[in-house]
Amino acid sequence: MRTSTKPRRSSPAATFRAQIEKAEAEGCARGDMILKLTLGDASLLKRDSDVAVSDIGFADGTMTYLGVAIQEGGVTQSALVRERSEAD
Repeated sequence: MRTSTKPRRSSPAATFRAQIEKAEAEGCARGDMILKLTLGDASLLKRDSDVAVSDIGFADGTMTYLGVAIQEGGVTQSALVRERSEAD
């Protein structure tokens, strides 16, 4: 019997924490970033028991992670966008 040995992907929380911290270290303000997440990654982030309550927020119809606004859906691959446009 063969089993699938796909490499295990790190959690969206860990992946985006590292990317946000790197962008910030390179001079990008968290308010200028936006996380564009697939619906699946957004769901995983919301249910991740390793994410501290203080790290994720829901206010005024906007979800945030580590102070970065999240846009759910509309993408095929999740990504951190460093400079928000007025359209976002």
